[in-house]
Amino acid sequence: MTAPFALILQALYDTTGYAPRGSATQKSARCPAHDDRHPSLSIGVTPDGVVMLTCHGGARCSVQDVMAALDLPMTALWPADERKTRRLKPTADRWMPCGHDRVADYRYTDEHGHLLYGVSRCNRKGNGCQGFRQWRPDSSTRSGRRWSLHGPDGSLAVRLVPYRLPEVITAVREQRVIMIPEGEKDVETLRARPGITATCNAMGAGKWRPDFARYFHGADVSIIADRNQAGRRHAEAVVANLLPVARSIYVLQARHGVDAHDHLTSGGTTGDFLPVWAPKPFPREEIRR
Repeated sequence: MTAPFALILQALYDTTGYAPRGSATQKSARCPAHDDRHPSLSIGVTPDGVVMLTCHGGARCSVQDVMAALDLPMTALWPADERKTRRLKPTADRWMPCGHDRVADYRYTDEHGHLLYGVSRCNRKGNGCQGFRQWRPDSSTRSGRRWSLHGPDGSLAVRLVPYRLPEVITAVREQRVIMIPEGEKDVETLRARPGITATCNAMGAGKWRPDFARYFHGADVSIIADRNQAGRRHAEAVVANLLPVARSIYVLQARHGVDAHDHLTSGGTTGDFLPVWAPKPFPREEIRR
């Protein structure tokens, strides 16, 4: 049986007439799902043999679009042993473009709770897989989701907002502290503790957007920085953005592990994070000084 990577490469050549080029495990080719004058399709293979396809062209074609253009089933992306496992779960809607099973969905909504887009996490982060993928609702697809936040012209097709936005708005109004870790998994671990409101941005460190400040006027914020350089830079960017509008800002770090999830699952509490910086102390604390 032909290995999935070789099968996809041959199908791309047969369909587009362009031989994929690159290294033994990473190649580029013309995308068969749109009029691709310049090779915009990235083809990679994970150590366990799963093929990953990403269209970087203006159309941002989904993996489903590419496989349909090649006239191949989605299962052609996976090795034979993976196909057997997946046939045992024919009704499970857990597929992700990386070829792995989705284990979590984080849904971003507007102020009124209407779904704008989502972030999915797979069960095999590492070994060439980033573990996360963004999607937006699309009723024209079988799964009801389009695995890209960009439209055909390459521009954003959704409005980006902080995670759990309705809860953020309520917390600001009720003058409750909002915790800002780096990712959705951290947020959900924090929210599992009574009375905690938490939020973050999609796509990880460095992706906090300047326009998010408008939701934090008068807010009391505790930023939980990951214990690494990227985490520190991310926290500094959030501080710079919220400093003009928030009532108070503190920066904390995990006492145990790297992030909020590590801290809480290792026996830490929401009250014993390590304080590392107070760029804007709560007003009453300034009076006491």
